[in-house]
Amino acid sequence: MTPSLPGQATPVGPPRPAKGPVVNALAGLTLRGLPRIPDPAKRLLLGGRSVTIDGNTLDTTLQLMLAGMTAVGLNALVASPNVDAAQAQLRTLAASFKQNIPVARVSNLSIPGPAGPIRARHYRPVNGDGEPLLVFFHGGGQVIGDIETHDDVCRQICREGRMHVLSVDYRLAPEHKAPAGFDDAYAAFGWALDHAAELGADPGRVAVGGDSAGGNLAALVSLRARNEGTPLPGLQLLFYPITNYSGETRSQTLFAEGFFLRKKDVEFCREQFLDGAQVDAADPRVSPLLADDLSGLPPALVLTAGFDPLRDEGRQYADAMRDAGVPVDYREFGSLVHGFANFFPLGGGSRTAMAETISAVRAHLART
Repeated sequence: MTPSLPGQATPVGPPRPAKGPVVNALAGLTLRGLPRIPDPAKRLLLGGRSVTIDGNTLDTTLQLMLAGMTAVGLNALVASPNVDAAQAQLRTLAASFKQNIPVARVSNLSIPGPAGPIRARHYRPVNGDGEPLLVFFHGGGQVIGDIETHDDVCRQICREGRMHVLSVDYRLAPEHKAPAGFDDAYAAFGWALDHAAELGADPGRVAVGGDSAGGNLAALVSLRARNEGTPLPGLQLLFYPITNYSGETRSQTLFAEGFFLRKKDVEFCREQFLDGAQVDAADPRVSPLLADDLSGLPPALVLTAGFDPLRDEGRQYADAMRDAGVPVDYREFGSLVHGFANFFPLGGGSRTAMAETISAVRAHLART
């Protein structure tokens, strides 16, 4: 279907090549053209049909995107059972509508990690001295995704939110099983606390955030910081987070197919991440919803999409934190799909949702 994620890992399953250059070019044209098509024309192209499920109507821009991507055979997050091929395909698609949003400065860094250096990228806003710092973990099911696929997301948050962003390239499965990526994420957060001033940011306003699997890592980092008595993040920014690897929810059934992230993609990534790992799916070190105690966590901004298999577990985590006394700002964008943070360049509801989210992040961090 559409882009949003890749990284480094080993092949799994029988090789299946990524789509060829002609298909990728068609997909790129489809995506780049969407912002310039008026809504009435989009509805005409869709034959006047809309998609309504569970009381939500799918955003017209995303409906047309999904239809176009399906037409060229790119109708899933995980495009191949071969991890290298899936990564390459999604990286190409993500690049096809990349905007290279300008910020004051972008610097590639290497920070110390528990198993060696961790690649990271620092985005500095204009007039950024003393502004907040967001430590960002990309999505991709702990299997695919990297700094490059989420470059525009980080640039947009930096520019529109007027904040520093440190994007972290944590270790991925299947080469590195759980909890390797989490260990890297926590080390990166600790490094950010110690070096925020050197980056030009406010050391008292260091937040964590991420999308999907990255949201999972941000939640886990917050839990571990509380447990170990280290300074807490100023905010948890959780885009449609994975919160329970062992759970089955209604939204997983409702949106199992056809809305970018498929249930089989979730299952595929879970298998690569957890089969043979030191922890199982019910361990709170990978499933924060299953933690015995959620009290004392930092404030959370939790964002879900109405057409997302992960919708219900995001809701459940927001409710569980709120019940434990954590300040929670929960927002569900009913017309959107999983990955909307990456789809903002296409316009429509995704752009509106990102603008609202970034404004909310800025407001929350102004209060810390």
